[in-house]
Amino acid sequence: MKLVFAGTPEVAVPALDALLASGRHEVAAVVTRPDAPAGRGRRLVASPVAERAEEAGIEVLKPVRPRDPEFLERLKEIGPDCCPVVAYGALLPRTALDIPARGWVNLHFSLLPAWRGAAPVQHAIMAGDEITGAATFLIEEGLDSGPVYGTVTEEIRPTDTSGDLLTRLALAGAGLLAATMDGIEDGTLKAVPQPADGISLAPKVTVEDARVDWRTPALRVDRVVRGCTPAPGAWTTFRGERLKIVQARPVPEVTDLAPGQLSAGKNTVHVGTGSYAVELLWVQAQGKKPMRAADWARGVRIAPGETVGD
Repeated sequence: MKLVFAGTPEVAVPALDALLASGRHEVAAVVTRPDAPAGRGRRLVASPVAERAEEAGIEVLKPVRPRDPEFLERLKEIGPDCCPVVAYGALLPRTALDIPARGWVNLHFSLLPAWRGAAPVQHAIMAGDEITGAATFLIEEGLDSGPVYGTVTEEIRPTDTSGDLLTRLALAGAGLLAATMDGIEDGTLKAVPQPADGISLAPKVTVEDARVDWRTPALRVDRVVRGCTPAPGAWTTFRGERLKIVQARPVPEVTDLAPGQLSAGKNTVHVGTGSYAVELLWVQAQGKKPMRAADWARGVRIAPGETVGD
């Protein structure tokens, strides 16, 4: 098939690579978000998908909005059979959805209908799920509600951050998307409607969602820290300033600390929760680089009974 691939961040690159390596399909063009300011200088930088496509010598389309007439006209001229999508980042209007004969097929990082929305991996970890996966489905105008072509499953490991899990899902999902394109082309795959039961939503995780509530149990604190790493980053406050929690772990043997109460040893920093304590391993103070929590604690000289999260 002739394909136009839509995607933007680094997590979409493995799927593009898998399609480029396919001997069966032609990636005629790539659709991605416009260049965005990045770094201290706020220079405009192309998306990871745009950079990869340019390396491969593929036409790159960067519409401000997918409904822009110039973009729609160019898409019609290319005439794709199918448009595979991974984390493109913009809503597709009906005028765009109708152009490819076999539609737009999205790779989504959950086992639909669970965790429809922008942040399925973060929500799966924060909810304490043990199994997740990826699914390919035909895009409709509803939110991740279209019929499913295929899935792969992935175990959520006890120490997984959303970054760790998303990296594995991007690789497994790349193979799934390529296989889905093959199955659509040869007619062996039929999209199956999603069940009406088991729907859960995964909206974008906000900075406020990532604030640690020390009154909750240690397992909940651990899930929030892992689910919000690397973005938007779990955080609390210390002496009126924000303190980012880069890495932590539950320590069931420490049970004598009140929620938010700090205890610093020579090489350890513990914080009380609604159950037992968690150990802070890496933190990032406001305006500073990430550092070992024990080094941070020595620098700030934690007073007896001092707390975080006030």
